[in-house]
Order: sequence, then structure tokens, then C-alpha cells
Amino acid sequence: MLKVVEDAATRVELAAGLDEIVREGARRMLAVALEAEVEAYLAAHAGERDEAGRRLVVRNGQARARQVTTVAGAVEVRVPRVDDRRVDAATGERRRFRSALLPPWCRRSPKVTEVLPLLYLHGLSSKDFVPALEEFFGAKAGLSASVVTRLTASWQDEQRRFAERDLSGVDYVYAWVDGVHFSVRLDDDRVCTLVMVGVRSDGTKELVALADGYRESTQSWADLLRDCRRRGMRAPVLAIGDGALGFWAALREVFPQTREQRDWVHKVMNVLDALPKSAQPTARKALAEIRDAEDRDHAEQAIAAFADLFSPKYPKAVAKVVDDAPQLLAFYDFPAEHWVHLKTSNPIESTFATVRLRTRVTKGPGSRAAGLAMVFKLIEAAQEHWRYVNGAHLVALVRAGAKFEKGVLVERPEQADTKVAA
Repeated sequence: MLKVVEDAATRVELAAGLDEIVREGARRMLAVALEAEVEAYLAAHAGERDEAGRRLVVRNGQARARQVTTVAGAVEVRVPRVDDRRVDAATGERRRFRSALLPPWCRRSPKVTEVLPLLYLHGLSSKDFVPALEEFFGAKAGLSASVVTRLTASWQDEQRRFAERDLSGVDYVYAWVDGVHFSVRLDDDRVCTLVMVGVRSDGTKELVALADGYRESTQSWADLLRDCRRRGMRAPVLAIGDGALGFWAALREVFPQTREQRDWVHKVMNVLDALPKSAQPTARKALAEIRDAEDRDHAEQAIAAFADLFSPKYPKAVAKVVDDAPQLLAFYDFPAEHWVHLKTSNPIESTFATVRLRTRVTKGPGSRAAGLAMVFKLIEAAQEHWRYVNGAHLVALVRAGAKFEKGVLVERPEQADTKVAA
């Protein structure tokens, strides 16, 4: 029987060869795509000619080769050039062909750029980027410390433009809110970033607002909400967040018509903290029966059972549930498909779980402005992977004021009200 014998040096050589094959494949695919883009442009304007009958849009060789950093590594490309002799009638300027696949300024793919804010937020300083990323993208990737510094500055500009955008053209039916804390490397203070994520009428989730707050105070949240309202934001139907936030007082001031839903994850933790360890397993199970009840009636019965069991010895723990019962059970008035989304502020929590873990042992970003920009880029990257809420078609009905009983749409609310009265 024949066997292939490999030593360590051979395996390294094979791995290096495989990387080179991947890069060459990426280079060829990109070259084909660029060529196809130019051919389509030439074909679209083939009929445009000058007075002598010569074509106004023709090929003009290739641009100088340049390195483009992709997820496959540093790839050398030569972009086809186009000689476009047409003149814009409005401006009098020559028209120019610009590749949508590889613009003139592009030196790295968006997927590579997504890596940088993650590394920066997790404690890697700009001077450490070169040795860290050369292993992945090669020594000629162009990711120097100065490049990273310029990128962080551009991210701050992007974040400012995002914070000033018009909100009158979108409608957020649900909104999750939370405050994200992390340390600043060049400051003794801790950054508190106020985050709001919303659900649009079509069921998509997206970042609504991001601001540098002060310990999640009512004033900080009120400033953020007033700014959103000034830019055209409608009041959400329901807001979800931790009960300890200063957000709720601000919400009642700025958007008093918005209903409140307390985050069940935080609520369970707060209740358990008020109980001895011996009682926590039983209490956790009882709280789960409230949160996961099949409808509001069963949830209220589960609250009564929880109170009967724990109020004699632990009245403070029981009060945390009983006093907030309307806000804890608000989600039952909405479509059953949405309940899993409305019980917690998980869209924000899951996005920042890694950041919160890492920033406990790192010194974080260099400044408050850089930290806010990094958070913005982090959410921007994560947002591409957020999925629609369940029952996305029902979100628009919620905004329209449709009535739901036990999570099911009531086709004719007036008939349902008549039956209840009878």
C-alpha cells in the first residue's frame, strides 16, 4: 500500500501554496467581474457617436496595478479604463466611468474594514494592527497604523452624519433601549453609550440612535429622544428596556403615548438578587412560568402564586414583580409571534455581549469620541446579520392599531367587546 509521507516543512509549504491559489482565484474572479462591468458600460453607450461617426465611449487600456485587501488576502488588480468623450449638457463637464465594484479610492473590501472596529474595541491599539493582520492579509495589505488612525477619524464622521440624519421617512413600531458601558484608555471616566434599536413597519430591525450619555440618566435619555423627535421620529408603539434605566421618565415626557415593556432578563436577575441562594432555584422556575405563560390570564395567576409563595418571607422580592406587573405583561397585548422579541432587549444585549466581556480586561478605546464611533461601526457590521422579527407582516397592523387577544388578531374588535360585555 502506498502512503503519502509529510513532514512539518511540507505541510507549511502546502498551506502557503493553498493561500496563493485562493488569492490567485480571487484575483482572476475580480478581473473577470471588472471586465464584464466595462463591457456592459460600453455596450450601453455603443450607439452614441460624434459628428464623424466615431464612438464616444471606447476602451482605453488599463489603470496601474494596485493592491486591494480582501478576505482572501492582498490581491493585485488592474482596472480596465474607459475613454468617455461625452459631455454632460447640464454641467458642461466630461462624463467619466467609475467602477461600482472597485472605486478609485478603494483599497480594501468592506468585510475587511468590519474587522478593524472589532479589534479596536476589544483593546488592540492601532500600532498593533500591522503585525496582527499581516498573518491574515499579507505584508503588503496596506493596514498601517496611520491608515487605521485615518479610518477611525472617518468612522467618527460617519457616526456624526448618522446622528444627524432625517427620521421622518421611517417608522419604528417597536424600540429596544439599553446603556452600554466601557472604559476609556485616555480618560478616568467610563463611557455610557445610549443605544436604541427599532423595528420598522416591514419587520426589519435597525439601529435608530446612538449617543454618549451620562450614567443612563433621565436627562441624557430625554436629550436623545427629543433629538429623535426633532428629526421626525414618530412615537414607537412599545419600548423595551431595563426597569432601572432613566429612560422611562424621559419616555413619558417625550413620547407619553408609547407603552412600556420591562426586560425580563434584567427583572429575573433583580428579583433573584433579593432572595437567598436556597430560594433562587424555586423562584427562577416560578418567574419562568409567569414570563412564558400562554396568555395574560395565566401569567396573572402565576404572579399570584409567586406572591403567595414568597411574600411571607421576602416581600421586597415579590414587590419587584407585583409593582411592575403591567409593564412586565405588556407584550401579551401584541401578536404572539412577536412575544419572543418583546420580552427582552436581546437585539442589543447579544450585539454587545462580546464587547462587555472583553472591556472588563482591556482599557477600551482611546477617547470618548473614538469609543462612540467604534460602537457605531460595531452595530453597523452586526446589523447586516439581523433577521426580521417573526410575523413581520403583523408589525404594520400593530402600528395601525389592530387589536390582539391572547396573541391573535381580532378581526372585528367591536364584536369581541360585545361578547365580553355580555
